[in-house]
Amino acid sequence: MDSFAPFARIEGRADNCPVFAPSPTDVRRFFVEAGRKRRASLPSTPLETIAADWVDAHPEYAADLARAATGLAEEADAAGSVAALPNAVGDGARENPFLHLSMHLSITEQIGVDQPRGIRDAYGQLLARSGSPHEAQHEIMECLGRMLWDSQRNGRAPDGDAYVECIRHRARR
Repeated sequence: MDSFAPFARIEGRADNCPVFAPSPTDVRRFFVEAGRKRRASLPSTPLETIAADWVDAHPEYAADLARAATGLAEEADAAGSVAALPNAVGDGARENPFLHLSMHLSITEQIGVDQPRGIRDAYGQLLARSGSPHEAQHEIMECLGRMLWDSQRNGRAPDGDAYVECIRHRARR
């Protein structure tokens, strides 16, 4: 058996699609499972540990995670669709909790590897101003959302330099 078989190109699908483009169900399952492992004191991967830290930092999402867990369990039992679970919750005026948690996770990873280059220093500047790692991440989240929106609107790759400059700008306010 070819040890690289899982990486073989599938006709009509991009390489590593499941790794870099998880479905909404995959995202929900990941956060639900990370939270479940934390509550049960089970071993977790480093990424699950970071995710569970952010789940714990957002107790206002507990009901959303519980609803998602119920929906995922029903899907497994009845082969139903988790697609019916809303991306936004409540009256639609609230942010998507799974997107929000995913952005925290992404930002934590970006800071950890300093990618885009300079984000770790810019985060440090924001942290010095705000005094709160959580608040600093929410400031960065605004810049991340703006960078992605600009990228999609203009049909260009995300601009990491503009992203880091946005964070630095927020740190100087």
